[in-house]
Formats: sequence, structure tokens, C-alpha cells
Amino acid sequence: MNEQSPAMELVHLLRAVTVEFDLLGAEFAARHGLHPTDVRALIHLLDAARAGTRATPGWLGGQLRLNSSGTTALVDRLERLGWVRRSRDTADRRRVLLEVEEEAARLGWAFFGPVIGEVVASAEGFEADELETVRRFLSSAWESARRTRSA
Repeated sequence: MNEQSPAMELVHLLRAVTVEFDLLGAEFAARHGLHPTDVRALIHLLDAARAGTRATPGWLGGQLRLNSSGTTALVDRLERLGWVRRSRDTADRRRVLLEVEEEAARLGWAFFGPVIGEVVASAEGFEADELETVRRFLSSAWESARRTRSA
């Protein structure tokens, strides 16, 4: 591969952005006594809520590639720290649902809100067709990473 090609430049920029966001996540975790996996779990749960997905411990374990005992330990820890709550599914009382506590979401926004605001402000400077191109590229990169991880 040509390291100087425009496509490779995008790959390197995407990697750099990923590293910076990972470092931000690690800093957030350290400030709040969390493990990086705890932060990833919170992100998955917030994304699930935004998408209308009913998040169960089994679903979360699948997202994080954790076995049942690892997922239970993770959820127990997050619940004990007040970051997550368990509730019974009203449609199926045998099923437990997971939700991020309001205070956890508030702390997340207090920490990540400024960078999110800057990224949104930057994106608002792009034309609709440019944003669509960026969306297509990021979606393609995300799918490529998911396929590779699943292989």
C-alpha cells in the first residue's frame, strides 16, 4: 500500500482520532475510578437507549465480548458505583434490563460535552453532501472493523 495516498492519509487520521478519544475515555475512567471496559459498557448502554434497544446483561456481554461471569461482575460493579441500574422488563419479567443512571450521564456530558460540542460545531461548517460523504466513510470504516473483529 502507498503510505502517501489520500486514502491512507484518511486511515492515519482516523487512527489518530481513535487514539485521542480512547485517551479521553481512559482519563474519564481514571477520574471516576472506572476501568476502560466500564466506560465502553456505559457507551454501549447509552447508544442502546438512543437507538431504542432494550439492553440486557446478555446483550451487553455480547457487545463487549465478555462471558457471563465477566458481564455479571461488570454490571455488579457499575451498579454498586451508582452508574447503572437493573430493572425488570415489563413485557417479560424474567428479563433484566440495564439503564445508565442520570447522574452517570450528567458526569459523562460534563466531561465529554466540550469535545462533542467542538466536533458538532466543526461539522456544522460542512455542506450536507460533505457530511454525507464523511458519514459514508465512517460507516464503511466501522463496518470493516466490525467484520475484522468478528472473523
